Amino acid sequence: MPLIYIVEDDEDINELLEYNLRKEGFSVRPFLSSVKALDSISREKPDLVLLDIMLPDIDGLELCKMVKSNPETEDIPIIMITAKGTEIDKIVGLELGADDYITKPFSIREVIARIRAILRRVKKESRQNVLRFGTLEIYPEKFEIKVEGNPVELTSKEFKLLMTLINADGNVLTREQILSDVWKNELDVYDRTVDVHIKKLRDKLGKHSYRIETVRGVGYRWRSD
Repeated sequence: MPLIYIVEDDEDINELLEYNLRKEGFSVRPFLSSVKALDSISREKPDLVLLDIMLPDIDGLELCKMVKSNPETEDIPIIMITAKGTEIDKIVGLELGADDYITKPFSIREVIARIRAILRRVKKESRQNVLRFGTLEIYPEKFEIKVEGNPVELTSKEFKLLMTLINADGNVLTREQILSDVWKNELDVYDRTVDVHIKKLRDKLGKHSYRIETVRGVGYRWRSD
């Protein structure tokens, strides 16, 4: 059930949105101020934020900027809902990272339709940005992997090593090629460095360790099937 934050200081509009969104099957957190909403976002990320511009503390444009400039929250979609409907207001909101813009007075059906459209787009993008090999999931943009749904912590070098092997499309990579791609021009790294990191990576991949194949006398390759 998608979680929607409503940040709107007009209590009547806030309640109207909350009632209709819950009726449509969404989970909802209503807020009358930016500060409380921002505090909640840091603890529980919503799937989408409906955000008014004219707020009593931090205005909506500034809140949008704060959310979108934080790497941990930048992927949260934001729909600006406001009475300020001039072209320049829309441009500023969109340039700050807002995903959509609705002016008051608005149709509840339109708001819900736009929410669903954005959530569908985000879901599609999410699927495209995940590499799956059985129960192994790899999130290249987040530098994260999961094995059987459980997060596995990799160092930056281990993650880059993993992606180097995967991106070789089944071709065998020599230790020299791996060193050149992962360690580039770093000093004091040797063939043995690759072997040590391969062992550590295999240990962390658990049941998927077999996917890193050793080709004797040559190097390593990734097995996708």
